[in-house]
Amino acid sequence: MTPQIDSIDRKILECLQEDCAQSIAEIADFVHLSQNACWRRIKQLEENGIITKRVALLDPVKLGVGVTVFVTVRAGEHTERWLETFSAAVRKMPEVVEFYRMSGEVDYLLKLQVADIASYDRVYKTLIRSAKLMRSPAMNGRSPISRTNSARHSRASGTAAAMAASSTGSPRRGLSRRLIRMPPAIDGQA
Repeated sequence: MTPQIDSIDRKILECLQEDCAQSIAEIADFVHLSQNACWRRIKQLEENGIITKRVALLDPVKLGVGVTVFVTVRAGEHTERWLETFSAAVRKMPEVVEFYRMSGEVDYLLKLQVADIASYDRVYKTLIRSAKLMRSPAMNGRSPISRTNSARHSRASGTAAAMAASSTGSPRRGLSRRLIRMPPAIDGQA
C-alpha cells in the first residue's frame, strides 16, 4: 500500500530535495510546523520509504566530467546470457551514471558523464567490445537540447547513437536526481 502524504509532507520533501543539509528549524519554519512535529514527519517519511537516502550533488565540470552523453543501444540478441554480459560490462564503466531498459525501437539508454568526446570515444569502444549490438536508429530531433552528434563513430559501426550536451547551471529542482561517479584514475594519476 502506498503511504499517504499531504501538502505539508510535500513541502518538506521540496525543502529536502532543494537542500537536504537544511536544519530541522529551517524546514519547520518553511512548512509552518514546530521543530518536533517537522522532525516526526521527516522520520515517518523515512520509515515509509518515501525518503530513501540523502545525497550530495556534485559539479561534473569541476570533477572533469562535464560532458553528458546519452547512448541508445539495440541488443544484438534478446537472451538472458546477452543481457548478463552487457550488464556486467556496463557496471564496470564508471562513466555510466544511469542505465535504462526501454521499449520500442531502442532496447537500452545509457547516460554517461565524460570529460570530452575523446573520452566518450574510449567508452564507446569498450561498449562495442562488450557484447554484440545491432544498428541503432538515428537520434534526429529527439531532444530539444542543443547537441553535438557523435555520429561519426556511431553511424560508422552502426551500433549506438549518441548525443552530447555540455553540462551547465545548477541541478534542476524536482524528483529527478543526477548521479556522478568519480572518473577512474588515468595512467596511474590519482
